[in-house]
Amino acid sequence: MTRVVLVSTYELGAQPLGCAAPAAALRAAGHEVRMHDLAVESWPEDDFTWAQAVAISVPMHTALRLGLSAVKRLRREHPGLPVALHGLYAPVASISLDFELRDLLCAKDSESALVAWASLLEEPQNLGPSKKDGERDAVRVELAGANRTKAGRPFTGVPYRDGLPDLSRYARLLWNGSEHLVGSVEATRGCHHRCRHCPVPVIYKGRTSPIELADLMCDIDNLVDAGAEHIHFADPDFLSRPAHANRVVDALHKNHDGVSFDITVKVSHILEHLELWEKFASAGLCFVISAFESTSDVVLSRLDKGHTAIDAAEAVDVLRTVGVEIRPSLLPFTPWTKRADLLELFDFVAANDLVFNVDAIQYGIRLLLPPGSLLLEEQDPVLSACLGSFDEQSLGITWRSPDPLLDDIASALAALAERAESLGWAPEVAYAELRALLYSMLGRIDPGLPAIRSIPGGRGTHRPRLSEAWFCCAEPTARQRDLLSSTP
Repeated sequence: MTRVVLVSTYELGAQPLGCAAPAAALRAAGHEVRMHDLAVESWPEDDFTWAQAVAISVPMHTALRLGLSAVKRLRREHPGLPVALHGLYAPVASISLDFELRDLLCAKDSESALVAWASLLEEPQNLGPSKKDGERDAVRVELAGANRTKAGRPFTGVPYRDGLPDLSRYARLLWNGSEHLVGSVEATRGCHHRCRHCPVPVIYKGRTSPIELADLMCDIDNLVDAGAEHIHFADPDFLSRPAHANRVVDALHKNHDGVSFDITVKVSHILEHLELWEKFASAGLCFVISAFESTSDVVLSRLDKGHTAIDAAEAVDVLRTVGVEIRPSLLPFTPWTKRADLLELFDFVAANDLVFNVDAIQYGIRLLLPPGSLLLEEQDPVLSACLGSFDEQSLGITWRSPDPLLDDIASALAALAERAESLGWAPEVAYAELRALLYSMLGRIDPGLPAIRSIPGGRGTHRPRLSEAWFCCAEPTARQRDLLSSTP
């Protein structure tokens, strides 16, 4: 038996599956587990002293930034304690931090790797000789130390949530002036698509695996028993497996009529599966998250998004026809972005009555280029001309816009967006301030908002949303960094 502390630093305001799923697998294998979410809890010094190993979930950029800070603090305060980083961004960690023989990096479906790792730690002789001073081991993603432990089998079982903070500590559904507790689950892992800027295809290579329906529904049952009135499906694309998605929605509606839910779906899938939306809406779907990214067809083509700005507007219509809102995620700043693209994006949001649907942070998001990004495989002259080197602080390949003013605008909008989030500005206030800043920095006079085009449905200003406004590709906030400071 190995005593393992499972740690999450950030999971988009949700109770972390990155702890709950590995906890179930480790417990089933006979290991002892304690869990902590540093997004809502203080540094658990007593449990780190108790631990024989620590596993940190890094499913996204923000989590890795914070996770590496946690590793550095563990190295100082508990030298020699084996550490695992697991999740989509684990490969990036091998570039920015030295890892030791007993450490583990695992990027894909990591539960089986963590079990094998914990079992190896029970028998130190299996791990081979210690490192000599000054010698650095080559880190192997999905391998435990130097022992080439096989990993990557999809998780089967029900996530273990006992010991995690209560759902009341996490993001809530805000809708029509009321708040509802939220449970976060995933129905599939991976994604069939290969959007060039996304970390998922780098790891899953266009493959998906479904979560067993019985296990998923048992997890949802447990969450509803714990008070959840809304289920957030955290899949990269809920309709990567449409038949499985149909079964999941049917089971959720049958077992928990009255529990609402949200999903993430590509624009192209919204338009491809028109037959599903009325049924999903009747079953409790209240909003869909969709990666619009940009209104520039040049940018969308370079990212291989598979849709156009016209398609995005049509997706708004399709969902609102059945009473479902859409919450776009945006990527305004890329090497291919032009000044006019930013103005068009702000106008698109207003013209499609999406001001109340877009969190302020979305307007300042800048393209991340982690090592291994599919974009780096392309011989794109625009991208090649603006690339820099790997930056250990930002954990990505640096790039500068061909138009230096756009870099300044990106920084200014991101700073204002963080201020809007910290002060709790209403969406329309944040939009107006960000729009005014954009026009001011461009030296242009704002001609005023475009008329809202005729759109089916509509729900006024009270649009359903989750209370967590941050985003997986955003920089960690000062508050998030403070939770990992070296001062207990």
